[in-house]
Amino acid sequence: MKKYDVIGLMSGTSLDGLDIAAVRFVKNQRWEFEILHCQSVSYDDDLINQLGNAHQKSALDLKKLDLHLGYWFGDQTKKFMDFHHFIPELIVSHGHTIFHQPKLGITHQIGDAYQIRVKTDIKTIADLRSLDVALGGQGAPLVPIGDQLLFGQYDSCLNLGGFSNISFEQEAKRIAFDICPVNTVLNHLATKLDLQYDAGGNAAKTGYINKGLLATLNSLNYYTQTPPKSLGIEWVVENILPLLTGDSPANLLKTYNHHIADQIVWVLENDIMKINKEPTLLVTGGGAKNNFLISLLQTRLTGKVKIIVPDHELIDFKEAILFAFLGLLRSLGETNTLSSVTGARKDSSGGLIFD
Repeated sequence: MKKYDVIGLMSGTSLDGLDIAAVRFVKNQRWEFEILHCQSVSYDDDLINQLGNAHQKSALDLKKLDLHLGYWFGDQTKKFMDFHHFIPELIVSHGHTIFHQPKLGITHQIGDAYQIRVKTDIKTIADLRSLDVALGGQGAPLVPIGDQLLFGQYDSCLNLGGFSNISFEQEAKRIAFDICPVNTVLNHLATKLDLQYDAGGNAAKTGYINKGLLATLNSLNYYTQTPPKSLGIEWVVENILPLLTGDSPANLLKTYNHHIADQIVWVLENDIMKINKEPTLLVTGGGAKNNFLISLLQTRLTGKVKIIVPDHELIDFKEAILFAFLGLLRSLGETNTLSSVTGARKDSSGGLIFD
């Protein structure tokens, strides 16, 4: 029985900070894991602003931010290691996504991994998406192999982060795709109320549904496309944000929450529920704390889907755990990206090793 101690680093498009998870993975008959330590480190206002506008920076300024963020990741990880007296054999960094346009062969995450490697003196793995994109895939979602190997007791796994994505088994293959933007849009709307985010969906509860806007959102072309498919912030800027005008922030928040629920329910009814009777759905990511959104899903799905919202540790750190696992698979030379999910020409073991 071999044990592997790994640190996973996750920075999401919702700009809520860096998630650090120290995880012990054990391989018996199947893979198991234990969360040893975890911490979320918030970005300061300057870093939030820089990351939020990074897609508009010059090449030189973006590289400067890449180095700065990598140094910051490394510094925060070293402090985490020292505080917990924890020395992993591997650090895996997802980085922070700036560009994701797989049709153009582009996916780019910043947070220079050499900075992490030098600061911590620990072997580091990063750039987990580029190989799959080079193979003609979407480079996303990547976590489904982790869902399959670590959370296989659930019929499907739903992540509500900057974007929502779902994974499930279909005809002995893992299928996964991005459903719709979530916190990338909700947090944008919350700033109009001088909030960093709409805690619990409390502001959304006070609004009214803009039925015309809801119909327009639900008719966006992406939702009729068949998987494999994925979303990037560029798509949000081009297709979603221009629609969110001419109404109060509370109304827009309520309407957009209903849009998220509509798209998730549509996917569940047309994919998951056709495979399993009353399937189990594990819900994680920051959106799992949006009580208003969860209540919309529960109202629509009671008696149809068993929604499981785990404890806050798993809600907050599942992605960091899964990217730690993907990096571990890469270090072992095992497949960590599924072509059945991404549409690539073949399965692969993606990630650059900084040893």
